[in-house]
Amino acid sequence: MKTIIEPFKIKSVEPIKFTTKEEREKILVEAGYNPFMIKSEDIIIDLLTDSGTSAMSALQWAGIMQGDESYAGSKSFFRFEKVVKEITGKKFIIPTHQGRAAEKILFSILGGPGKYFPNNTHFDTTRANIEFTGAVAEDFLTELGKHPEIPGDFKGNMDVEALEKFIIEKGAENIPLVMITVTNNSGGGQPVSMQNIKDVRAVCDKYGIPLFLDACRFAENAYFIKLREKGYGDKSVKEIAQEMFSYADGATMSAKKDALVNIGGFLAMNDEQLAMNARNILIVTEGFPTYGGLAGRDLEAIAQGLEEVLDENYLRYRIKSTEYLGNKIREAGIPILEPPGGHAIYIDAKRFAPHIPPHQYPGQSIVCELYLEGGVRSVEIGSVMFGKYDKATGKLISPPMELVRLAIPRRVYTQSHIDYLAEVIIEVYKKRDSLKGYKIVYEAPMLRHFTAKFEPIEG
Repeated sequence: MKTIIEPFKIKSVEPIKFTTKEEREKILVEAGYNPFMIKSEDIIIDLLTDSGTSAMSALQWAGIMQGDESYAGSKSFFRFEKVVKEITGKKFIIPTHQGRAAEKILFSILGGPGKYFPNNTHFDTTRANIEFTGAVAEDFLTELGKHPEIPGDFKGNMDVEALEKFIIEKGAENIPLVMITVTNNSGGGQPVSMQNIKDVRAVCDKYGIPLFLDACRFAENAYFIKLREKGYGDKSVKEIAQEMFSYADGATMSAKKDALVNIGGFLAMNDEQLAMNARNILIVTEGFPTYGGLAGRDLEAIAQGLEEVLDENYLRYRIKSTEYLGNKIREAGIPILEPPGGHAIYIDAKRFAPHIPPHQYPGQSIVCELYLEGGVRSVEIGSVMFGKYDKATGKLISPPMELVRLAIPRRVYTQSHIDYLAEVIIEVYKKRDSLKGYKIVYEAPMLRHFTAKFEPIEG
């Protein structure tokens, strides 16, 4: 197969500071063994997240200069609104400063004690915004998606049968909406099929429950549908995305992912009353409805990015470059979640370090070692991020998978960066038997992984 090159040229560069292993040992201790607490200047390859870390295009930077900073009625808002409406087909478009702000508004209105919100898999801020209201976030990932070692085309799918059973058990009146995350971030960046979206829609219609998409990576999901689902090979990614949104009553989106920008998001819906309530909260917390916590220049950049992300040359490069990393480390024997996802490679920490039990956080051990070995910052997605304590016994309840996510920023790193990354991962794998477990010595009551402090378990 021919080499797949980047469908862009580099116009501006940012220097990388190189640290020694001795320096990184000191930095990691000072950070409480939590890479979130490390200064970005001390990172060589930063894969903590793909959120807000993209490189913007020349046309996006040109849009920055054209931003209309009017407080109300900004022309930049109307360009943004037009593009979002064209893709989502929704009547009411509410800008927010990022995705979690859209979640905060939505669940503040619909949440509360006694309410339940099903999802294929909630990511961290979505779950936190639901639980903050006193409601319950429930995951219904398809069984195949819980087995990292088994490949599958659409491992991000929702278990429709389990969803319906849950609705019957809890009562449709207690479920304000069902949400599908595309692609399924916590589930390994795995896509959701169009058929699964249709099937969930059918269940929602049966019980009169609205369906929303968490659409952070909608374009990557649409491209996977084009590649893998029968009947979509000849359709454009834009047409597929539009069909995906057509089955939903609304959507939240962090534009910091598939809109290729550094800040921004939106809430989209067809329900006029819900939109009015959302705008009321928006005005109090974010800003006037035609800027929603964003500068006009940000709205311009989002609008341009949403058009660029649907370019199939870009998406082909994006998916294949992620797959390249997965193939390279898999060939070295490193266990990953199969197949490679859209925005990240997920190391299977249970198989990578089987001697470290979940309550000693094997993913965190790998994350720390990747930084020590090569200055690579990644993130644990397992018992640190999603573990809970049993109220009766105080014991840790672990999620189904212990993963390390290597989230690849869009249009930032070249193949040589990825080759270096693979070398670092392979070196850590060679000495995997010497990895130590970790214990938490400080944690916040919510979203603990952002600020937790750890210590290695000696002996």
